[in-house]
Amino acid sequence: MPPFTPIFIPGLLCTEFLFAKQRAALSNAGQIGDTRQHDSINGMAQLALDQCKGALLPVGLSMGGYVALEMARLAPERIAGMALLSTNAGVDNDERAKERRQLIKLATHKGFKGITRSFLSQLISKTAPVDVALADNILAMANDVGRVGFVRQQTAILGRRDQRDTLAGFDAPVLVLCGTSDVLTPPKFSIEMADLAPHANMILLDGIGHLSALEAPGAVTKALYDLFCRIE
Repeated sequence: MPPFTPIFIPGLLCTEFLFAKQRAALSNAGQIGDTRQHDSINGMAQLALDQCKGALLPVGLSMGGYVALEMARLAPERIAGMALLSTNAGVDNDERAKERRQLIKLATHKGFKGITRSFLSQLISKTAPVDVALADNILAMANDVGRVGFVRQQTAILGRRDQRDTLAGFDAPVLVLCGTSDVLTPPKFSIEMADLAPHANMILLDGIGHLSALEAPGAVTKALYDLFCRIE
């Protein structure tokens, strides 16, 4: 067993299904972080830190990456390493923050399913062939999170802090991974993170969109395996 517990932290509107293939393939499946109970990234991070004792390795995709970075800020001595997938260490610009507030308003007053279906095109690569099963699984995750969970998560994301200083001071291995076709967190954010982290390894997956763990499960599993080996 590795000297840490992996904590897999899903992104917005995602469940543990996001990391199912990685957890099935790796020798230590670790635990899943709960991102539905709190409307702050800090609350999500505290909950993850309390899940088990000892050293942790957060594996966070998108919003999960925000939680991973907050865990590193709160308890750097417990974080053996991090995997930051399809995420960003900074905060939203004014335009993106406005979009999130509009989505919260729509979810609250005009229904939820329409938002998740319209959001789908931003989650997977537009250049890849249409994968009906993948689309159905993404929509099923969103339905499972539900309207209340969606509002809590978007509220948490809006209130997150800039973690670039946390990343710059993090003295353990970091995997930074992103798809080149990610329109929500384009590769420029991963490049910035890799430049900031003293011990980063960056991987760009050609033609892959935002949900890299689902679109390129084998490549993400291999990257995580290599990260775990760096720490063991």
